[in-house]
Amino acid sequence: MPLYFFRIRNGHFSGASEYGTECVDRNAAWKEMTTVCADMASSISRKLAENSEWQMELLDETRQPVFRIRIVAETLDEV
Repeated sequence: MPLYFFRIRNGHFSGASEYGTECVDRNAAWKEMTTVCADMASSISRKLAENSEWQMELLDETRQPVFRIRIVAETLDEV
C-alpha cells in the first residue's frame, strides 16, 4: 500500500511527519486527511490569528503534495 505523509504549515512554521500512513488508494488518502483535519479543526480555529493561514497537506511517498486543506482568517473591513 502507498504511504502518505502529513505536513502542517502555520505562519513561518512548517513540519512534516516522519512516519507515513498507509492508504489503499487516493480516495482512502483523502478520507484519512479530512478525518484528521476535522479532528484538529476546533483547536486550530481557536488559536488562529487574525489575517493568518493554516494548511495541512498530504504528501505522497516522494514527499510531493497530493492534497491541501487551507483555513484562512481574513479581516474584511478597511482601516
